[in-house]
Amino acid sequence: MSVLTGSHRLARLLAAVLLAAAALLPAALPALAADVTFGAPEATAAYGQGITFTVPMTAKTPLARLELRLTYPGAIGPFVEEVPVAAGGTQTYRLDASGSGHIVPNTTIEATWAAVPTGGGAPVLSDPVKVTYSDTGQQWQTMKGDIVVVHWYQGDKAFAAKALKIGDDAVRETSKLLGVTETKPIDFYIYGDETSFRAALGPGTRENVGGQAHADIRTLFALITPDAINDSWVGVVIPHELVHLVFDTAVENPYRFPPRWVNEGLAVYLSEGYTPTDRSYVEAAVNDKSLLPLTALTGQFPTDPDKTYLAYAEAVSAIDHLVRTYGEPALYALIDAYKLGLTDDEAFTKAVGKDVAAFQAGWLGELGASEPKALGPVANPAGPVPPGWDAPVSGATASAPPGAATPAPGASATATPAPGASATATPAAGAPTDGGNVSGAGSDTLVVLAAIAAVVVVVIVGLVVARRRTAVP
Repeated sequence: MSVLTGSHRLARLLAAVLLAAAALLPAALPALAADVTFGAPEATAAYGQGITFTVPMTAKTPLARLELRLTYPGAIGPFVEEVPVAAGGTQTYRLDASGSGHIVPNTTIEATWAAVPTGGGAPVLSDPVKVTYSDTGQQWQTMKGDIVVVHWYQGDKAFAAKALKIGDDAVRETSKLLGVTETKPIDFYIYGDETSFRAALGPGTRENVGGQAHADIRTLFALITPDAINDSWVGVVIPHELVHLVFDTAVENPYRFPPRWVNEGLAVYLSEGYTPTDRSYVEAAVNDKSLLPLTALTGQFPTDPDKTYLAYAEAVSAIDHLVRTYGEPALYALIDAYKLGLTDDEAFTKAVGKDVAAFQAGWLGELGASEPKALGPVANPAGPVPPGWDAPVSGATASAPPGAATPAPGASATATPAPGASATATPAAGAPTDGGNVSGAGSDTLVVLAAIAAVVVVVIVGLVVARRRTAVP
């Protein structure tokens, strides 16, 4: 029979405590990671229809949800789509590209699958997969220049070479003027028939559009038939759209984009100048007092054709006024100011010493125009309140601030972003899904661990005291 010393007793007691702790931990700790394995993800695009994303997946434990995170060009975060978990291992999601789900050709999308475990914890992510949605309905030919890459399917190489030269020259001259250096290629797709061109740009494209630039994918689309390559408007539409792409490079920042009238006015100014036709539009609007304020042209231009032409004419008129009054350096200073992410008033004050209202007043004064009448939505007139509507609500604990919008019954309070737009932020891998708050299973775990630590300390102190007492002669 062996005799246990004090140190032996301490070791055995500590071992017993640790075994008890090990037994408690599995029940107390939440699942911090799902037992999930992803295979190689795939994506297949069908032009005019959509993109199908698939991934092999095995999950030994139930999932809280399965997500597909789609990152579009220029987006500040992914668009998150919840996908029902399918039996059989292979998970599938189809992104519709028809109708309102239209995607512009040459758009590259990155997709990552995310399995979110039940009980919280970091999601398990698949490898990312990239897919480019391309117009496969044409037999495209390609010709590369210094920066521009022309893609065409009608006409000979001389036709493509002329379009390419116009494009490269426009990028070179605009880059020099705006003080930027373009290094990434710009794709230029030339459509030879209107049906294919309209299908590529989508159902929302206006009838008078002959070219369109998409800065997020550095792509220009234009409708140019081979017999029209020598027309004067071709030498305008190509530089005009490419100015937009260089302008985007010049002012790129994570905060805001300049008003549309500055962007369009600069494109018209650099591609054709302030023409007599535009002057006549502005003069007529001044005479009949239908001039639009510049503050009304910060977003989308009017859809009415006459007002559309007037909006472009006013935009180039304002840029022409800026250059003649303050000099070309002021124009470039304005662009540099916008690159800093400044507000409109801050950018104009930095460049010309006046805010937008004062600049507009100077422009109107030169035109001899009175201040345009503000148009748009107005508040409803005050009326009688139905009986009982102003009474306090029984049981109410909080009320929305004055003017706050209240969702209708059954309506979602969060707008669903369109493809390419940023969705609600999703926690990054390893981040707590509850916003970092310790609650629920996480707090139970901490309580258990704290109790175990306290027991260990008490046992050790008790054994030390007992050993000292037995050691006294």
